[in-house]
Amino acid sequence: MRIFVFFFFLITLTGCEKNIHFNLDKASPVLVVDAQIENGKPPQVVLTKSLSFFDQINPVILANSFVHGADVYISNGTLTHKLKEYTIPLVPGYSAYLYSIDSSNLATAFLGELNTGYQLRIVSDGKEYTSQTQIPALNVVPDSVFYKQVPFIDDTTLRKMMVRVHDPVGLGNYIRYFTKRGNLPFYPGENSTYNDEILDGTTYEVSFPQGVDRNDPPKADSNFYHIGDTVTLKFCNINRATYQFWNTWEFAFQSMGNPFSQPNKVIGNISNGALGAFCGYAAWYNTQIVH
Repeated sequence: MRIFVFFFFLITLTGCEKNIHFNLDKASPVLVVDAQIENGKPPQVVLTKSLSFFDQINPVILANSFVHGADVYISNGTLTHKLKEYTIPLVPGYSAYLYSIDSSNLATAFLGELNTGYQLRIVSDGKEYTSQTQIPALNVVPDSVFYKQVPFIDDTTLRKMMVRVHDPVGLGNYIRYFTKRGNLPFYPGENSTYNDEILDGTTYEVSFPQGVDRNDPPKADSNFYHIGDTVTLKFCNINRATYQFWNTWEFAFQSMGNPFSQPNKVIGNISNGALGAFCGYAAWYNTQIVH
């Protein structure tokens, strides 16, 4: 009898199934802002247009997504400088574009400074977008950076990066890290940000896996380094808005294609409906040959 009841309910539920179809309209493209300023370095702003979820991505579409001819201004509260658009050759036939200091108008130009706030203003296609960020003080820097042999792996030449850090008492310290091997670019870690909610006032040791080029899927040993590698750690203090943007962005990136992941919204800091963020970095560098 129980088996009959079970099959009765199973058939009933199956008969109640309903196909649900979503009509997903193509959204109009919006401005995407990737802006940053670091202590001792000029501001850099990359402007693109968002792409449709349904677009077939190729080099031509990516090249055409850059926004040209925008008026981009940055201010440190004393000086306001209009940035100039530059072409950065990538591979034959393709280039990237960014806005940075206008070398022909250095009277108002400036580099990033610690413990300083900045305002960004963009005028493009008749619309105005604003944002602000801060390069905080270097309140947190590593006490030491060293390398350990990777356990439980046959290759005895592999090493993992270890960082020993003292976090001062008082919540509100936010960190983002990057690594660079040899002459390659700096790449952020797969989970590149953290805060001091649990670590406040403690001295801790943490392993920093090698930064990830998200356009090149990582290999099995990509978290580690080999003896003889020249490795540079870029350890950055950031403000809360920068932390929120990259923390939510990396969570969203890692959740793509996972039907069991929780809903997530990337939290940017650009006005007027634009996507992206204006980020400030208080950067500390350490270069070593791995041994």
